[in-house]
Amino acid sequence: MPKVNSDILIWARETAGLSEMEAAKKLGLSGPDRLKALESGEREPSRRQLVNMSQKYRRPLLTFYLPTPPKESDKGQDFRTLPEATTPGSNALLDALLRDIHVRQGLVRSALDEAEDDEPLHFVGSYRMGDGIDAVVTNMRDVLGFSVEDFRARRTVTDAFAALRRATEKAGVFVLLMGNLGTHHTNVDTRMFRGFALADEVAPFIVINENDSRAAWSFTLLHELAHIFLGQTGISGYDGEAEIEKFCDSVAGLFLLNPSELVGIIRRENTGLEEIVRRIGAFASAGNLSRKMVAYNLLRFGHIDSGTYREISAVFDADRIASAKDDSEHSGTPNYYTVRRHRIGPELVAFVKRMVADGTLSTTKAGQVLGVKATAVNRLIDNVSTA
Repeated sequence: MPKVNSDILIWARETAGLSEMEAAKKLGLSGPDRLKALESGEREPSRRQLVNMSQKYRRPLLTFYLPTPPKESDKGQDFRTLPEATTPGSNALLDALLRDIHVRQGLVRSALDEAEDDEPLHFVGSYRMGDGIDAVVTNMRDVLGFSVEDFRARRTVTDAFAALRRATEKAGVFVLLMGNLGTHHTNVDTRMFRGFALADEVAPFIVINENDSRAAWSFTLLHELAHIFLGQTGISGYDGEAEIEKFCDSVAGLFLLNPSELVGIIRRENTGLEEIVRRIGAFASAGNLSRKMVAYNLLRFGHIDSGTYREISAVFDADRIASAKDDSEHSGTPNYYTVRRHRIGPELVAFVKRMVADGTLSTTKAGQVLGVKATAVNRLIDNVSTA
């Protein structure tokens, strides 16, 4: 067995966001001194210990046999404006999630190349910010064949999102719901990650943090789709201060909402915060919209000031956190495969089924694309139409 570079052990632990004490506990070691002996080169790790580290640090086993720590791959641009306080280890979780997304997309792209089904999508990177918000929105509606009337006609926000997702996937963009690395213990805070766009012209991906409110998913999808139309790969958060984030927020907002509809939500008389929140909530609910999106557009078009927007946002953020906690405590145990299909998206599931049937994807690679064990692939794609 080749000798392990102890620098790799330190790098793998630190990029997993773990202290020596935390890592020793996760690895089942008697204490941090045992880990220090491994990381200093004083003791050579056994294969069993390396397998354990691979699992706990979320790195491929082969990584530990490299001569030096690998360079991080380019995961795209970071469009976020991060809050001052973030959850410990959240950056490491997010890095692992982004690596997972890139692996999945790379396998999809390779399968399309092998199947000679890799015709470029004309809309990826077809616009620049200088073309203006209206132009991007108009073309997005044309590409999707989907209007605000289609969106509003749905019975619930979940149905509205499903319809928008279906239109986006038919246009050639895979849309995934991912908020963790497979368990709720690895949930990534929505303040750290709202959405991710991978602007590949053959196999573009949009990833939405499923820990966000369902009402916000559609807005995030359109925000990330705007990045794809601009040809930009990167990660987005909430309330981004960068001009590109404001541009994509405005595209998403205009797609779902005509500015003229905002007139009258906030009246000229002195209205308290509680009443403003109530009126925004009623308007948003009637149109399958996110309350925060409506508030953002009220700010953008001068109906409220930035101070009021911050106060309203704080209320909505607190409600979202409380709602997510309540859902977690009262949720039942839905069918595993139903949940997985929903998160992966119908188009990607159908694509994998087709590629497995053609022999283009092995069940092992199909499992990587779907985020499940190879043994679960056939059951997951069973009874899924590939038409």
